[in-house]
Amino acid sequence: VLAVTAQVGSPAAIDVEGLSISFPLYHGNARSLKKTVLSTVTGRMAADARNRVVVEALRGIDLKLRPGDRLALVGGNGAGKTTLLRALAGIYEPVAGRMRVQGSLNALLDPNLGMNPELTGRENIMLRGLYFGLDKHAIAGLAEDVVAFAELTDFLDLPVRIYSSGMIVRLGFALATAVRPQVLLMDEWFLAGDAAFMEKARVRLENLVRGVEILVLSSHMADVVLQWCTRAIWMDQGRIRADGPPAEVLEQYLGHPVRLPPVV
Repeated sequence: VLAVTAQVGSPAAIDVEGLSISFPLYHGNARSLKKTVLSTVTGRMAADARNRVVVEALRGIDLKLRPGDRLALVGGNGAGKTTLLRALAGIYEPVAGRMRVQGSLNALLDPNLGMNPELTGRENIMLRGLYFGLDKHAIAGLAEDVVAFAELTDFLDLPVRIYSSGMIVRLGFALATAVRPQVLLMDEWFLAGDAAFMEKARVRLENLVRGVEILVLSSHMADVVLQWCTRAIWMDQGRIRADGPPAEVLEQYLGHPVRLPPVV
Protein backbone atom coordinates (compact mmCIF):
# COMPACT_ATOMS: atom_id res chain seq x y z
CA VAL A 1 0.00 0.00 0.00
CA LEU A 2 2.85 2.36 0.80
CA ALA A 3 5.31 3.71 -1.73
CA VAL A 4 7.46 6.57 -0.45
CA THR A 5 10.37 7.53 -2.70
CA ALA A 6 12.67 10.51 -3.21
CA GLN A 7 14.27 10.64 -6.65
CA VAL A 8 16.88 13.25 -7.50
CA GLY A 9 17.91 14.45 -10.95
CA SER A 10 14.50 14.61 -12.65
CA PRO A 11 11.90 17.39 -12.68
CA ALA A 12 10.30 17.80 -9.28
CA ALA A 13 6.98 16.10 -8.59
CA ILE A 14 4.78 15.23 -5.62
CA ASP A 15 2.06 12.58 -5.91
CA VAL A 16 -0.09 11.68 -2.91
CA GLU A 17 -3.00 9.24 -3.08
CA GLY A 18 -5.23 8.36 -0.16
CA LEU A 19 -2.62 9.35 2.41
CA SER A 20 -3.63 8.59 6.00
CA ILE A 21 -1.60 8.95 9.20
CA SER A 22 -2.67 7.94 12.71
CA PHE A 23 -0.94 8.32 16.07
CA PRO A 24 -1.74 5.67 18.70
CA LEU A 25 -2.46 6.69 22.28
CA TYR A 26 -0.11 4.21 23.93
CA HIS A 27 -1.68 4.68 27.34
CA GLY A 28 -5.19 4.42 25.98
CA ASN A 29 -5.61 0.64 26.10
CA ALA A 30 -7.61 0.55 29.31
CA ARG A 31 -11.14 -0.57 28.51
CA SER A 32 -12.82 2.25 30.44
CA LEU A 33 -10.70 4.96 28.78
CA LYS A 34 -11.19 3.46 25.33
CA LYS A 35 -14.95 3.27 25.82
CA THR A 36 -15.10 6.85 27.06
CA VAL A 37 -12.95 8.23 24.23
CA LEU A 38 -14.80 6.44 21.44
CA SER A 39 -18.23 7.26 22.79
CA THR A 40 -17.74 10.94 23.65
CA VAL A 41 -15.14 12.27 21.19
CA THR A 42 -16.22 12.62 17.59
CA GLY A 43 -14.10 13.30 14.53
CA ARG A 44 -10.55 12.03 14.71
CA MET A 45 -10.52 9.30 17.37
CA ALA A 46 -10.71 5.70 16.18
CA ALA A 47 -9.50 2.19 16.92
CA ASP A 48 -6.82 0.61 14.71
CA ALA A 49 -6.35 -3.04 13.65
CA ARG A 50 -4.60 -3.77 16.97
CA ASN A 51 -7.56 -2.34 18.90
CA ARG A 52 -5.58 0.69 20.09
CA VAL A 53 -7.13 4.14 20.41
CA VAL A 54 -5.57 6.35 17.71
CA VAL A 55 -5.81 9.97 16.58
CA GLU A 56 -6.39 10.19 12.83
CA ALA A 57 -4.06 13.07 11.94
CA LEU A 58 -4.55 12.80 8.16
CA ARG A 59 -7.39 11.05 6.35
CA GLY A 60 -7.51 10.28 2.63
CA ILE A 61 -5.31 13.11 1.33
CA ASP A 62 -4.97 13.32 -2.49
CA LEU A 63 -2.48 15.79 -3.94
CA LYS A 64 -0.46 16.30 -7.14
CA LEU A 65 2.18 19.00 -7.60
CA ARG A 66 4.44 19.78 -10.56
CA PRO A 67 7.20 22.35 -11.32
CA GLY A 68 5.89 25.88 -10.86
CA ASP A 69 3.35 24.95 -8.20
CA ARG A 70 3.34 27.07 -5.04
CA LEU A 71 0.94 25.49 -2.56
CA ALA A 72 -0.23 27.02 0.73
CA LEU A 73 -1.71 24.90 3.51
CA VAL A 74 -4.17 26.88 5.63
CA GLY A 75 -6.40 25.89 8.53
CA GLY A 76 -6.65 26.05 12.29
CA ASN A 77 -4.19 24.60 14.79
CA GLY A 78 -4.36 20.83 14.70
CA ALA A 79 -5.87 20.70 11.21
CA GLY A 80 -3.05 18.48 9.90
CA LYS A 81 -0.90 21.01 8.05
CA THR A 82 2.39 20.28 9.82
CA THR A 83 1.67 16.54 9.81
CA LEU A 84 1.33 16.65 6.02
CA LEU A 85 4.58 18.59 5.68
CA ARG A 86 6.37 16.06 7.90
CA ALA A 87 4.95 13.17 5.90
CA LEU A 88 6.20 14.72 2.65
CA ALA A 89 9.61 15.18 4.30
CA GLY A 90 9.71 11.48 5.21
CA ILE A 91 9.52 12.09 8.96
CA TYR A 92 6.11 10.44 9.45
CA GLU A 93 5.26 7.10 7.86
CA PRO A 94 1.74 6.75 6.42
CA VAL A 95 -0.56 3.99 7.64
CA ALA A 96 -2.33 3.91 4.26
CA GLY A 97 -2.00 5.42 0.81
CA ARG A 98 0.77 6.12 -1.65
CA MET A 99 3.24 8.99 -1.68
CA ARG A 100 6.01 9.87 -4.13
CA VAL A 101 8.32 12.88 -3.81
CA GLN A 102 10.68 13.35 -6.73
CA GLY A 103 13.57 15.82 -6.70
CA SER A 104 16.04 17.17 -4.14
CA LEU A 105 14.17 18.26 -1.03
CA ASN A 106 14.71 20.68 1.81
CA ALA A 107 12.40 21.10 4.80
CA LEU A 108 12.15 24.25 6.94
CA LEU A 109 10.02 22.62 9.61
CA ASP A 110 11.94 23.07 12.86
CA PRO A 111 14.99 25.25 13.64
CA ASN A 112 16.56 22.25 15.40
CA LEU A 113 15.92 19.80 12.55
CA GLY A 114 19.11 18.01 11.57
CA MET A 115 21.29 19.73 14.20
CA ASN A 116 23.26 17.95 16.92
CA PRO A 117 23.11 20.11 20.08
CA GLU A 118 26.31 18.56 21.44
CA LEU A 119 28.34 19.76 18.45
CA THR A 120 29.46 23.31 17.79
CA GLY A 121 27.79 25.57 15.28
CA ARG A 122 30.74 25.13 12.90
CA GLU A 123 30.57 21.33 13.18
CA ASN A 124 26.85 21.39 12.45
CA ILE A 125 27.55 23.43 9.32
CA MET A 126 30.04 20.79 8.17
CA LEU A 127 27.53 18.01 8.83
CA ARG A 128 24.87 19.79 6.80
CA GLY A 129 27.30 20.21 3.92
CA LEU A 130 28.13 16.49 3.98
CA TYR A 131 24.41 15.67 4.04
CA PHE A 132 23.93 17.69 0.84
CA GLY A 133 26.88 15.88 -0.76
CA LEU A 134 29.12 18.96 -0.97
CA ASP A 135 32.88 18.70 -1.39
CA LYS A 136 35.44 20.38 0.87
CA HIS A 137 35.51 23.67 -1.06
CA ALA A 138 31.71 23.86 -1.26
CA ILE A 139 31.43 23.20 2.48
CA ALA A 140 33.87 26.03 3.13
CA GLY A 141 31.69 28.33 1.01
CA LEU A 142 28.61 27.12 2.88
CA ALA A 143 30.29 27.93 6.20
CA GLU A 144 31.16 31.44 5.06
CA ASP A 145 27.60 32.06 3.91
CA VAL A 146 26.01 30.75 7.13
CA VAL A 147 28.46 32.60 9.38
CA ALA A 148 27.85 35.91 7.59
CA PHE A 149 24.07 35.53 7.60
CA ALA A 150 23.53 34.15 11.12
CA GLU A 151 25.94 36.64 12.76
CA LEU A 152 27.04 34.11 15.41
CA THR A 153 30.79 34.62 15.13
CA ASP A 154 31.50 34.61 18.88
CA PHE A 155 29.45 31.45 19.45
CA LEU A 156 30.29 29.46 16.32
CA ASP A 157 32.83 27.25 18.10
CA LEU A 158 30.64 26.62 21.15
CA PRO A 159 28.12 23.77 21.55
CA VAL A 160 24.68 24.52 20.10
CA ARG A 161 23.04 23.35 23.36
CA ILE A 162 24.09 26.61 25.05
CA TYR A 163 22.59 28.80 22.30
CA SER A 164 19.52 30.88 23.05
CA SER A 165 16.32 30.08 21.13
CA GLY A 166 16.90 33.13 18.93
CA MET A 167 20.43 32.02 18.08
CA ILE A 168 19.20 28.53 17.19
CA VAL A 169 16.60 30.05 14.86
CA ARG A 170 19.31 32.12 13.17
CA LEU A 171 21.61 29.14 12.68
CA GLY A 172 18.81 26.80 11.65
CA PHE A 173 17.40 29.32 9.18
CA ALA A 174 20.82 30.03 7.66
CA LEU A 175 21.55 26.31 7.27
CA ALA A 176 18.12 25.50 5.86
CA THR A 177 18.24 28.27 3.24
CA ALA A 178 21.89 27.99 2.20
CA VAL A 179 21.33 25.27 -0.42
CA ARG A 180 18.60 25.57 -3.06
CA PRO A 181 16.50 22.40 -3.48
CA GLN A 182 13.95 21.43 -6.14
CA VAL A 183 11.21 20.92 -3.53
CA LEU A 184 10.90 23.24 -0.52
CA LEU A 185 8.64 22.38 2.44
CA MET A 186 8.11 25.22 4.88
CA ASP A 187 6.33 25.70 8.21
CA GLU A 188 5.77 29.15 9.65
CA TRP A 189 8.53 28.98 12.27
CA PHE A 190 10.67 30.77 9.64
CA LEU A 191 8.81 34.00 10.42
CA ALA A 192 9.81 33.90 14.10
CA GLY A 193 12.64 36.06 15.38
CA ASP A 194 13.59 39.62 16.08
CA ALA A 195 12.46 42.31 13.63
CA ALA A 196 15.94 43.18 12.30
CA PHE A 197 16.78 39.55 11.60
CA MET A 198 13.42 38.78 9.97
CA GLU A 199 13.73 41.69 7.55
CA LYS A 200 16.98 40.17 6.30
CA ALA A 201 15.54 36.66 6.47
CA ARG A 202 12.51 37.52 4.35
CA VAL A 203 14.70 38.75 1.47
CA ARG A 204 16.78 35.57 1.62
CA LEU A 205 13.69 33.40 1.84
CA GLU A 206 11.95 35.10 -1.09
CA ASN A 207 15.04 34.52 -3.24
CA LEU A 208 15.01 30.85 -2.24
CA VAL A 209 11.29 30.48 -2.96
CA ARG A 210 11.69 32.00 -6.43
CA GLY A 211 14.38 29.45 -7.29
CA VAL A 212 12.65 26.20 -6.26
CA GLU A 213 10.46 24.13 -8.56
CA ILE A 214 7.79 23.25 -5.97
CA LEU A 215 6.87 25.05 -2.74
CA VAL A 216 4.59 23.69 -0.01
CA LEU A 217 4.01 26.29 2.70
CA SER A 218 1.98 26.16 5.93
CA SER A 219 1.08 29.62 7.20
CA HIS A 220 -1.60 31.61 9.00
CA MET A 221 -0.39 34.82 7.32
CA ALA A 222 -2.78 35.73 4.52
CA ASP A 223 -0.42 38.27 2.92
CA VAL A 224 2.36 35.67 2.59
CA VAL A 225 -0.04 33.13 1.11
CA LEU A 226 -1.37 35.64 -1.44
CA GLN A 227 2.07 36.91 -2.46
CA TRP A 228 3.96 33.62 -2.64
CA CYS A 229 1.44 30.95 -3.60
CA THR A 230 -0.54 29.99 -6.72
CA ARG A 231 -2.80 27.47 -4.98
CA ALA A 232 -4.15 26.89 -1.48
CA ILE A 233 -5.64 23.98 0.43
CA TRP A 234 -7.85 24.47 3.48
CA MET A 235 -7.26 21.60 5.89
CA ASP A 236 -9.75 20.76 8.62
CA GLN A 237 -9.84 17.72 10.94
CA GLY A 238 -7.12 16.00 8.90
CA ARG A 239 -9.00 16.30 5.60
CA ILE A 240 -8.93 18.68 2.63
CA ARG A 241 -11.97 20.94 2.88
CA ALA A 242 -11.23 23.27 -0.06
CA ASP A 243 -8.64 23.43 -2.85
CA GLY A 244 -8.20 26.27 -5.34
CA PRO A 245 -6.83 29.80 -5.93
CA PRO A 246 -5.41 31.29 -2.69
CA ALA A 247 -7.84 34.23 -2.46
CA GLU A 248 -10.88 31.98 -2.90
CA VAL A 249 -9.71 29.37 -0.38
CA LEU A 250 -8.71 32.02 2.17
CA GLU A 251 -12.13 33.67 1.81
CA GLN A 252 -13.82 30.33 2.56
CA TYR A 253 -11.52 29.66 5.50
CA LEU A 254 -11.58 33.15 7.04
CA GLY A 255 -15.19 33.95 6.18
CA HIS A 256 -14.41 37.28 4.50
CA PRO A 257 -12.72 38.50 1.28
CA VAL A 258 -8.96 38.98 1.30
CA ARG A 259 -6.84 41.26 -0.82
CA LEU A 260 -3.16 41.68 -1.49
CA PRO A 261 -1.59 44.42 0.66
CA PRO A 262 -0.61 47.60 -1.22
CA VAL A 263 2.90 47.74 -2.60
CA VAL A 264 4.92 50.37 -0.72
